[in-house]
Amino acid sequence: MHTKAEQTAEFIITTVAPIFNKNGYAATSLSDITKATGLTKGAIYGNFKNKEELAIAAFTMTVKNMLRRIRDHQTHSDSSIEKLFLVTDFYRNYYDYSQELGGCPVLNMGVDAKHQNIALFKYVQYTINKIQNNLALLIDNGIQAGEIQYEIDSILYAKRLYTMIVGAIFMTHTMEDSSYLLQTMDQIDAIIINELKL
Repeated sequence: MHTKAEQTAEFIITTVAPIFNKNGYAATSLSDITKATGLTKGAIYGNFKNKEELAIAAFTMTVKNMLRRIRDHQTHSDSSIEKLFLVTDFYRNYYDYSQELGGCPVLNMGVDAKHQNIALFKYVQYTINKIQNNLALLIDNGIQAGEIQYEIDSILYAKRLYTMIVGAIFMTHTMEDSSYLLQTMDQIDAIIINELKL
């Protein structure tokens, strides 16, 4: 059971996360935060020491939920190669999902925070590394299971695949056209079949 203070902090984070994600760190004002939550400035700063701490908490929660969704989607198979296909399957529907969040949190905050908020930017870099390492681990597990060719450089492929995913997310959101994501996921599936699969 959460304390009242924890419940308030969770409410603030959940409410303002899409605002930070959509507007960016610099463009989200304290008045935006108080208006959305219906709380006073004192109540906000009673739970977070400053806007930066709140932005980091909001980003962390959003990304944690996103990564949990990807992990849950991968539980449909025990096979590493099938889990890679489930990653592309997840991203085929990512446009609709990320619209609810105000856009892709990794992409939005990565661009926004680089010159505005170094601490938040470090969290974005950490998240990207975590996603790439998860992909590399899937590939390594596939090699050990005899599903993926043993000479494959897992980190190199993880970076390549995630770069393609993020590029497709950017184009899909910018052009408001999900075909960029759909076609890129087809290309990644082809790479899995033609270059990775044993």
